[in-house]
Amino acid sequence: MPTYTAPVKDTKFVLNEVINMQKYANLPGFQEATPDMVSAILEEGAKFVEGVLQPINLSGDQEGCTRHDDGSVTTPAGFKEAYEQYVEGGWGTLTMDPEYGGQGLPHTLATAFEEYMISANMAFAMYPGLTQGAIASIDAVGSDEQKKTYLPNMVAGKWTGTMNLTEPHCGTDLGLIRTKAVPQDDGTYKITGTKIFISAGEHDMSENIIHLVLAKMPDSPDTVKGISLFIVPKFVLDENGEPGERNSLSCGSIEHKMGIHGNSTCVMNYDEATGYLIGEKEKGLAAMFIMMNAARLGVGLQGLAMSEVSYQNAVTYANDRIQGRSLTGTKDKEKKADPIIVHPDVRRMLMNSKAFNEGSRALALWGALQVDLTHKAQTEEERQRADDLISLLTPVIKGVLTDKGYENATNAQQVYGGHGYVAEWGMEQFVRDARIAMIYEGTNGVQALDLVGRKLAKDGGRGIRTYFEVQQSFIAENKEDVRMQPLVEGLEKGVNDLQAATMWFMQNAMQNPDNAGAGSVAYMHLLGLVAIGHMWAQMAKTAFEALDGSSDDPQFYENKLATARYFFSHLMPETAVHRARVEAGSETMMALAADQF
Repeated sequence: MPTYTAPVKDTKFVLNEVINMQKYANLPGFQEATPDMVSAILEEGAKFVEGVLQPINLSGDQEGCTRHDDGSVTTPAGFKEAYEQYVEGGWGTLTMDPEYGGQGLPHTLATAFEEYMISANMAFAMYPGLTQGAIASIDAVGSDEQKKTYLPNMVAGKWTGTMNLTEPHCGTDLGLIRTKAVPQDDGTYKITGTKIFISAGEHDMSENIIHLVLAKMPDSPDTVKGISLFIVPKFVLDENGEPGERNSLSCGSIEHKMGIHGNSTCVMNYDEATGYLIGEKEKGLAAMFIMMNAARLGVGLQGLAMSEVSYQNAVTYANDRIQGRSLTGTKDKEKKADPIIVHPDVRRMLMNSKAFNEGSRALALWGALQVDLTHKAQTEEERQRADDLISLLTPVIKGVLTDKGYENATNAQQVYGGHGYVAEWGMEQFVRDARIAMIYEGTNGVQALDLVGRKLAKDGGRGIRTYFEVQQSFIAENKEDVRMQPLVEGLEKGVNDLQAATMWFMQNAMQNPDNAGAGSVAYMHLLGLVAIGHMWAQMAKTAFEALDGSSDDPQFYENKLATARYFFSHLMPETAVHRARVEAGSETMMALAADQF
């Protein structure tokens, strides 16, 4: 049976020592996030996910969700009770506005807990995760009346939320959607259409489900410019604001999926369901992107979380499984063979995961801090800078963390050999669950196109220029430190590759857009390596400073330095390969006619 231990110590290292949350104690919400408060929340969160969510992960995968003849859906055994404990513990309220019953703590702290929850039970974590995104959209563009009507119960967890974009004939190209919203005399709309791949679209865990649905009005353009966003509750609210009559919407079926079986991924049918316009007419896509951007960062966490839990189990197995002898001589003379962790290739797979996990955790938390600063920093300049950075890095966090998270899950499965292919060990579930993260909320190819086609050019390239300034400032500050030099030199080489690839796009993508498309994924991974490398250099600097002081756990910091050195010696050099792929252009990629494949 697989196990999971939340990496609380590592999280606290990043929050308290690397990004130093206390530095922002003058900002709203941060003043309450003292080291003691952070520690208490993370430790209690660890107890919840380890004791409640992880034990029902494997069984939830095996049982799946059940759709009944009346269209209702039952979640796997234990899910409803676990959700009740989630609500009772106030876990969904951590970052929410106190006006609606939230605790008002930093998004950064909730991101740390969310990683734990996903590792313990990814399918379960998706139910409250979608709700958080729906809350963000309603809070950003909803009317005061809509906020008062929906947010308190959604924040409390009594009601959950979804996002309804995709239809059977369209996914990324949302201009093709056919769902209609016909205005009524009372100001409501009749919503008719079919949506697919709706995570948590129907279930038995909350009193009401608040669907956010993209649709077009009859007089709107039949293009992406004609899309509006609507609140369509499962139960229409009565005069007291409580769930009343069942709305004319239903779950037509549950998708038969490769993974995340514990989450009800539904085909949702709307048959003149009562809906309410949220935000401005024909501004629905912009409103939904508020939710999608939050979701993309959450999906990036899924890549990290699946990598972490699969790594933990692979380490345990590698220490227990004896097979063959070490190449440098017997390590355990009392046994007929050595544990497989002595073998360099097993170490390669484990070290790749370890270096990725710890670097990506730091990047995800640093990114979450930028989200906080976008809303809470004291000056407009600081808020704009943070927004520029997280806007640039959102597709990178989603795309790179999920690509590498899946790769690491399959490598962890490989460590198990044949046992990794057998369901009872749990590794094949991690692989299956990790696979979806590369696809939904915009496939990783779309993330790369968004990065290269939109984010690089946005505001005259201000975001990438700002990020280069961050990197170059760190390099300049630390290149004279003898201990840091090998790491800083590795980071500088990566930054140089990134700058060269960026310049190549500027010179070659305008006249031939296929050059941008051909190099976009390589560029995304190049930027991802630089971003994670920057985090590793920061963590190494922090570790050196801790060892110079009176650390009560020097081994922890020595391990950080050893892993940092591995990252820069074995993983960071790949920036040169990604740069070469960018500069190879599109000619050979586009050479064959379609009928020659």
